[in-house]
Amino acid sequence: MIRRAHTMSRMRRLSIVFFVAATSAAQTPVEVVRVISKAVERQVKLPGEFHPYLGVPIFAKVSGFVEKIKVDRGSVVKEGDLLATLVAPEMKAQIVEAQSKAQAIGLQRAEAAAKLAAAQSTYQRLKAAAATPGVVAENDVIVAEKTVEAAQALVHAYEDVQSLRELEQYLTIQAPFEGIITERDVHPGALVGPGSGSTPLVRLQQISRLRLVVAVPEALVGAIVKGARVPFTVPAFPGETFHGVLSRIAHALDEKTRTMAVELDVRNPGLRLGPGMYPEVLWPVKKPRPSLVVPPTSVVTTTERTFVIRVKDGAVEWVTVTRGAPVADLVEVFGPLKEGDVIARRGSDEL
Repeated sequence: MIRRAHTMSRMRRLSIVFFVAATSAAQTPVEVVRVISKAVERQVKLPGEFHPYLGVPIFAKVSGFVEKIKVDRGSVVKEGDLLATLVAPEMKAQIVEAQSKAQAIGLQRAEAAAKLAAAQSTYQRLKAAAATPGVVAENDVIVAEKTVEAAQALVHAYEDVQSLRELEQYLTIQAPFEGIITERDVHPGALVGPGSGSTPLVRLQQISRLRLVVAVPEALVGAIVKGARVPFTVPAFPGETFHGVLSRIAHALDEKTRTMAVELDVRNPGLRLGPGMYPEVLWPVKKPRPSLVVPPTSVVTTTERTFVIRVKDGAVEWVTVTRGAPVADLVEVFGPLKEGDVIARRGSDEL
């Protein structure tokens, strides 16, 4: 005897009660559901690596000695914060010399520029007139040319002072963006300078956001969706699952590894995660064909076999299956079943 009990709309399951004749005098009620077919998304574990969202070594722009270091490893800085100051005795001497020359000349830069413009105008006029013999004495042209050269020297003197003052500003080193000092490589008194062969003063990284770089195998490239929210785990925090947003795609395979680099943006408000960590990314991959899924309680495992109990033509039969991956609150099964088959919702080897 079969009686309809209720319908689970989410799974499209039919729940009924089937009474199995346990003895000639008693019947055992069995709640049943239908086997359904569902598109299953599995997860492939891919290694990744965290990188700072921004990160730079901070070098001196001019040669000099470290006077003060205002930060150390672990210091949190904002954009524009003072990191270090340098002293450069030779530069100071050059600035003093240039300033002395400018003061000796006794002219402001604007006056020097005006005098240069007037001298150049006079020189050009005399030079043009000298093209006609007898109009202008050759000596007048020479004097005008020397006047231009002197005026140029005045302007250059002020330009030298300005240039040296700009270089002097480089003796003060500031943070280009907010972040954390992850390394400090020098101490007061150290000689530093520009160039790739020089030692950086400090290393600054922005890690309130991180870049999670993942190399996706060619076979899984089809699952790349910009903007997707991708889960990952980190060995340092077992049992926890984090998420990042897929933000950048290389759109080209590495010729050697046949992988495509992608980047996930990861928020890191508590600074629990850090550059250099190797998370395990749970990359989502949809199976090409739907799978049969049932409630986990329908699958019975004994020492001899794994099976579900199918109700067919008013009788029950054990159907051997292989358990697959969990799918939300269901589980994949593989075996001689088809969509729509009616099985016991709670299997038991006593049925």
